[in-house]
Amino acid sequence: MFKRLKNDLALLSGALRTLRMMKPIMLNKSRTFPDVISELAEKYGDRPALISDKESFSYRGLDERANRYARWAMANGVGKGDVVALLMLNRAEYMAFWLGVTRAGGVVALLNTNLTGQSLGFCVDIVAPKHVVVGSELLGNFDTARSLLKTAPKIWAHGAGGSDARINEAVETFSPTALSPGEKPSITIEDRALFIYTSGTTGMPKAANINHYRLMAMTHGFCGVMNIKPDDRMYDVLPMYHSNGGVLATGAVLMGGGRTYIREKFSAREFWDDAVRVEATLVFYIGELCRYLLHAPQSPSEQKHKIRLFCGNGLRADVWPAFQARFAIPKILEWYAATEGNVAVFNWDGTPGAVGRIPSWMEKRFVVKIVRFDIEKEEPVRGPDGLVIEAEPGETGEAIGRIVADPNKPANRFEGYADKSATEKKILRDVVEKGDMWFRTGDLLRKDKDGYFYFVDRIGDTFRWKGENVSTIEVAQALTDYPGVEDAIAYGVEVPGQDGRAGMVTLVTTKEFDLKGFEEHVAQRLPDYARPVFLRQSSEIDVTGTFKQRRLELQKEGFDPAKVTDALYFRDAASGAFQSLDAGLRTRICEGQIRP
Repeated sequence: MFKRLKNDLALLSGALRTLRMMKPIMLNKSRTFPDVISELAEKYGDRPALISDKESFSYRGLDERANRYARWAMANGVGKGDVVALLMLNRAEYMAFWLGVTRAGGVVALLNTNLTGQSLGFCVDIVAPKHVVVGSELLGNFDTARSLLKTAPKIWAHGAGGSDARINEAVETFSPTALSPGEKPSITIEDRALFIYTSGTTGMPKAANINHYRLMAMTHGFCGVMNIKPDDRMYDVLPMYHSNGGVLATGAVLMGGGRTYIREKFSAREFWDDAVRVEATLVFYIGELCRYLLHAPQSPSEQKHKIRLFCGNGLRADVWPAFQARFAIPKILEWYAATEGNVAVFNWDGTPGAVGRIPSWMEKRFVVKIVRFDIEKEEPVRGPDGLVIEAEPGETGEAIGRIVADPNKPANRFEGYADKSATEKKILRDVVEKGDMWFRTGDLLRKDKDGYFYFVDRIGDTFRWKGENVSTIEVAQALTDYPGVEDAIAYGVEVPGQDGRAGMVTLVTTKEFDLKGFEEHVAQRLPDYARPVFLRQSSEIDVTGTFKQRRLELQKEGFDPAKVTDALYFRDAASGAFQSLDAGLRTRICEGQIRP
């Protein structure tokens, strides 16, 4: 009872603090985040705001730099709603740029810095920008897509290199003073501000609409979530083309008067030394970052830091306790949300493995449901009345959030994507009543009787085998417990003549790994249907820029020795032993001579 009361108080305190920070947003719909930055510049002046290796800005300096970019945008034909795409590595200038262009009424598309060729060209074309600004270090990447573009934006380089116009030189010719009333465009929180792309782990990225309200909600809300104060220092190692690294780790900290130290790229080896050097009190994480740190060699600095809070999402239940204990982290605040959606839950009390909690007494205020889901058809299950069936406590289903077309409740809206057909696919109709609309997260979660939400898998990653649903995350967690397994990713692969998908796992192993002992571990830890049929040993697992593992490429390569140079194994169903898989064995499996 005492623990429940304590957890309820943590939830209530955090939620009220967050709502209090967000309350002013709706009082003046013409006040956007670039306006807030000007207010903060007046309040904090020369106090440090953003610090990076290439440049640093005070609050006043950031505001003035944004003014220069706003005037550059207007002088180059960027009007209200016009798009400018940005391809730049992490640095303080990154935020100054998008603040300036959005202050001018423009929309900034934040391009993934890891993309090249067709994928990069697709991301540019889908938002049809007037201009593309490319950091000099990424001109080579951009050149692989330049000839593939179907649109014709003007290309600007930031820094030396190439024959494109130099935006860093052009912007210096514009005044840093505040925009006059005559210069300022008429924009409100309803207008679009950014395009932030989905990670593209299951196909081409989608450009999510981020309007000025959502930008305000993210920055104001997370200032409350993290309880940021002027003496807080964020150490930001996440890519700034995503909301965690580019909006929350920067904008939310500025809202509280703190400062953010921006690193160009994450380094597990240098992480703790950096955190100690900058006297970081806050870190934004995604789960894979924590796992990398946990697997890194011990650092003399790893418990000398002043970090009070790790805030983020995707921290696995098997990593959480060990991570928190080894690095002496006072508090971990895990949460779950979609950048473009209306579903958000927070784990205020730090229960390991939970992504959030909505107790029964708060369900009317935060309308999030878990609905029964058919894995094979990849759609929610409906009852005889045509409405969707809600999942029972503990039952896995898709998380959805009710879409409310009420101008006074913008948090319940779904702004969608640049591609209207992609937007439509994310809307689920006739759920609780005929005609209602709900946002589909595309994620499988379960909710227990106490209101805690647990992430299970991405839809499309969970697969059916032997008539049972197999969670790739639960399989991977079971296998990473075995000595010598540094990383594991599980996925389903098609086998000719077999229903469903057979389980396959790619492992990154050390010299400590023993295949015989691993066979016993698999038999002990997993039910028969969840045990991997195929095993691939690799030196590393490729990940996206946000460290999300790329299942799609691994699934395409499957268990074909002609496509895979890594060692492959097949688990004999009778003995449970893994045997080397060559082309001949693969043929016998595919022809049905050997049943998996």
